[in-house]
Amino acid sequence: MRRRTVSPGSLEELLDAASDPEEGALRATVSASRSAPNQQGLRTEFEFELPRGYVDEDGNVHRRGSMRLATARDELRPQIDLRVKENPAYLSVVLLSQVITRLGEIKNVHAEIVERMYATDVAFLQDFYRRINSEGHTHAAVTCPLCSGSFEVDLSGGRLGES
Repeated sequence: MRRRTVSPGSLEELLDAASDPEEGALRATVSASRSAPNQQGLRTEFEFELPRGYVDEDGNVHRRGSMRLATARDELRPQIDLRVKENPAYLSVVLLSQVITRLGEIKNVHAEIVERMYATDVAFLQDFYRRINSEGHTHAAVTCPLCSGSFEVDLSGGRLGES
């Protein structure tokens, strides 16, 4: 099937001009997208499960959460943050606090929460951020140290044996 860039004004013209069977599939796709927007849209939020978990002031452990894709603004904002200017290593704390949308029951994840996370969990979140924003997925290729077999794991937090 040929790919075409369609401007909003020419959409009807393109559909009317479709005559061969491949173009008919395009018509069905465009019609379906009109009636059900974002059914096959871009995935912008990813679930994760922390290796250790964040322990809040009440002693509750929060392990499951979600992270959204970063925007250019998310990556630029830490550059003007005074805490980052004083300590460049603080950049990842500010950046993660902007893109984590939920952590357990916590809906407002801010820099102080990320500061109080275990180093293992922060390292996990940094890698998770890199994967979803650079590679577009949460899968990692791994090799078994015992049998040298290669396979893929999903870093988003699923447990072995879960479906």
